[in-house]
Amino acid sequence: MQKNLKYYINKALNEKFALGAFNFCNMESLQGILEACKNNSSPAIISVSESALSYMGDEFTINLAKASKNIFPYLFLHLDHGKSFETCKKAVDLGFDSVMIDGSSLSFDENINLTKKVCEYAHPFNVYVEGELGQIKGIEDNVSYSSHLYTDPNLAQKFVESTNIDMLAIAIGTSHGVYKYQREQTLRLDILEEIEKLLPNFPLVLHGASTVENDLVDEINTYGGEIKKAIGIPKELLQNVVKNHNIIKINTDTDIRLAMTSQVRKYLMSFPENFDPRKYLVEGKNKIVDVVSNKICNIFYSNNKI
Repeated sequence: MQKNLKYYINKALNEKFALGAFNFCNMESLQGILEACKNNSSPAIISVSESALSYMGDEFTINLAKASKNIFPYLFLHLDHGKSFETCKKAVDLGFDSVMIDGSSLSFDENINLTKKVCEYAHPFNVYVEGELGQIKGIEDNVSYSSHLYTDPNLAQKFVESTNIDMLAIAIGTSHGVYKYQREQTLRLDILEEIEKLLPNFPLVLHGASTVENDLVDEINTYGGEIKKAIGIPKELLQNVVKNHNIIKINTDTDIRLAMTSQVRKYLMSFPENFDPRKYLVEGKNKIVDVVSNKICNIFYSNNKI
């Protein structure tokens, strides 16, 4: 059997683990993700947002992904939060393995129509499509909402049936960015369970699921940063939804940014005479290896799943 993305989605559903969807925006962040996945024999999704794709450029992004997949073939390139049909079409034409069309800011019917259009274009190329229903609070790149709009389970069933999507991103209390909670840290498991009743064994996705480790934030602040009151998703909540529910893809972006930034700041302040990017960027890359490895082994349980 070909070990493509569909194979690992089904494997994750059956064996109760999650594919990490790790965002990258340069060579070093992708190298760190690649090394962690290879070291731990873990399949994974390597994601780029619209802004990251614009920053790196189409050709550079695709060739970085190709080089990584040549080294470790169990990585799958994904467009994160594509906001238009044109953006998703470009990703399909470039050779992405999957795309997310984010119509969550549209009306329900408009979201259905847009998502269905992307599916109709992508599926003949064997490109998988993720849709989103509900809105996740927080700010990350070109995604910004001031409050949660939880996914309605009944609408989720209709949305999946009407669009023919392969994965559904749901809003149950996670948040984009580094400031995820102001009060109680929890997820709406009642909504998740109702969705699963109506959509049994269907692949579900969590966005905004970085744990925002205190040691990374503290290190950034120790070496000149100003990130205050940062709170992430407790790892126990993520472990639960992976082991006991149908969450098979968990997005991680903020933690990778924190890992890189913490070590770059530390190195530059510790060695102010050094101006060689190869010296400080490798420190950031190595911390990304640690952070991603921890998620693979202790939260997503995707190690040794290739």
